[in-house]
Amino acid sequence: MTVAPAVPEIVEEEIESAIDSRNEALATLRELGPPDLVHLVKQNVKSGGRQVRMHIGEDQFGGCYNAFSRLDMRVDVKIPGGVESYCIDERGDKRVTSDALWLETFLCGVLRAYSYADDGSGDSIKRIIGVRRFDPIVNTEIEHKFLEAAERLFFKGWQLGSDPEIQVPNLVSNHLTTGLMNYIHTTGRYASGINLFEKLRTRDMEVSSLLARVLISADEEVQAVKLLHDAVNELPMDYSLLNCQAGFCQSKGRLDWALECAKRSVTAAPSEFGTWAKLAEIYVGLEQWDLALLTLNSCPMFTYQDKDAPHMPEPARVMLPILPETMLDELDDSQAYDNELVHPSLRKLHAASYKGTFLIAYSLLTLITSKIGWDQLLKIRSQVFVMEEEYRSEKTGAPQQNSPSKNASTTALRGQSPSPGTNGKMIDVEDGETLNEHVGDGETTEHTHDAASTAETAVAEESLNGGPDIAIMDVDKSIEKPEHTVTTEEAKADNEDPDPSHNSYTHFHNKRLCERWLDNLFMVLYEDLRIYTIWRTDMARSAADTTSPRTAKSSFNKSAEEWEILGELADRLHHPVDAVEAYQHCLRVRFSPKAMKGVMGYYEKVAKHGDVLQAMIRLIAWQYRWYSERLIIKSGPADIAQFSPDLLRTVRKLIENEGAVKVRSIVQATSLPQSVLDLTHRYVELCATFRSNGSDG
Repeated sequence: MTVAPAVPEIVEEEIESAIDSRNEALATLRELGPPDLVHLVKQNVKSGGRQVRMHIGEDQFGGCYNAFSRLDMRVDVKIPGGVESYCIDERGDKRVTSDALWLETFLCGVLRAYSYADDGSGDSIKRIIGVRRFDPIVNTEIEHKFLEAAERLFFKGWQLGSDPEIQVPNLVSNHLTTGLMNYIHTTGRYASGINLFEKLRTRDMEVSSLLARVLISADEEVQAVKLLHDAVNELPMDYSLLNCQAGFCQSKGRLDWALECAKRSVTAAPSEFGTWAKLAEIYVGLEQWDLALLTLNSCPMFTYQDKDAPHMPEPARVMLPILPETMLDELDDSQAYDNELVHPSLRKLHAASYKGTFLIAYSLLTLITSKIGWDQLLKIRSQVFVMEEEYRSEKTGAPQQNSPSKNASTTALRGQSPSPGTNGKMIDVEDGETLNEHVGDGETTEHTHDAASTAETAVAEESLNGGPDIAIMDVDKSIEKPEHTVTTEEAKADNEDPDPSHNSYTHFHNKRLCERWLDNLFMVLYEDLRIYTIWRTDMARSAADTTSPRTAKSSFNKSAEEWEILGELADRLHHPVDAVEAYQHCLRVRFSPKAMKGVMGYYEKVAKHGDVLQAMIRLIAWQYRWYSERLIIKSGPADIAQFSPDLLRTVRKLIENEGAVKVRSIVQATSLPQSVLDLTHRYVELCATFRSNGSDG
């Protein structure tokens, strides 16, 4: 029986307004471009009126953006009539197509499919309505065409741009290489990747870093080490090679070797965020907390550049049909809670919105906190950075003495602690004042992350379930609010030298100015820790108070979205067990793809493969109902294979560990409708098509 795919439709208010909006947006596109646009005009024979429907992302018919040549490729099909193909440039002029342009368009389409694919959490699906996400490579024949196109256009890849963590796209850091590596790691087709990069390496030695990464993933570590050795001898200051070396040494526990590689990588590319982030990560592993903070402070931060999104006009109506294969009670319930109430304090957690370089930097800061604690972090922070209160005090009456200049970046690279007592063996802070006393009313940060306003303080005096919480005062005392540091901008505003070591302030001989963005991160981290501590204190008190069922019930009386936010909060702070607890509470209220993805990730780490599969079945069904699919017409019935690279990668790893037969048996033994189970079976079949390890047994 042939299954008709669910096709989302967005009905226009005015005919061709979606095409006009796409034309106007062409000049503003900077990355891979928006999803493909399919536009249909239907004639109503009975009334003679016209009705326009369009939806995004079905196939190559319609508008497909060529990011290499900055052209929008168009195919117009008129019935009755004919077929016309042409392209539109950024000025809106019509141009003639060619085979070379179509090759570029094909490659861009595959890269976009991976770029816009959802990771299983549902975040990408919610961003753009009506997108059908396809698996662009469903067999080895299409893979061959994809890799052949990538080989022919590889040296033009830098024109596509790069991930937001990369400042300047280059030969090995761009959207093409990101897409290639994503495909190789998703499907486990390491041999194909090795073959491709071997051929490209003969044309340019810089490709060695990509080849080495694939070799390491393919468990060909000896060959990878030999390759890195030869490549670094030829290109001693290639930061991609050095970063790869540092990461490999780090994975083997040789942080001393990794440190030297990371320092050289920073020297080779001081303007790239990734080199500094790797160095900071290694200092964290070495438990050199002061140098980790100084290195983090030296990271060049970039404004996050989001993917190109379609500029769509306001629709007259939207139709999002659901296939019967995805009918599952627990999934259907997920749409009934769109307007859940969420406590205001949970809405104001700014860290949840971090992306790009700021997300990575915040993750490193929270990692340090999870290892040494908040109080110790504040002590080290106050000893390596100039604090606001001491700056004001010292400025009024410090004796003039000359002191040598020390740059924070240089200090981090040399690996010397700026003060003998800043790395765990604490020296006394001279002012000895409580950090809470230094934050005055009305002080704000660049991103308004300071939560000291009167309104937010009032909110903080209530528990997360909406009632008064006696433990809040104890929490506020245990979680000290950080004092602001003195930033470079503030020093300049006071007509001071940006580097305090150039001045005569004796208190600042071994201190640095903190970047404003890092100062903001500390304020955001404080708020995360405060809310997390309130929540855990509330839960612990409820568990201990067996005499008051009402108190215990109130602690668990939260909406699904509140539990979801708390799970994300615990994840950010590196408390995986607490995160899973919150996600499980969320799932008891209703289905949430984000919560299910969080639970599945934890089960993967602890190797609970059966539980991973149970979560996987539900996530695949949820993805399928939101048009993450591929319709492949064979000689027999239609076969629909869903597409989420992260979910496919998880299935492949399960098959490698357990074998395809066992995975199929566990899936089939699950007491869910057969139509839902078949969706997961198709992922297993896809792994068999690509001959993944374990797929034959």
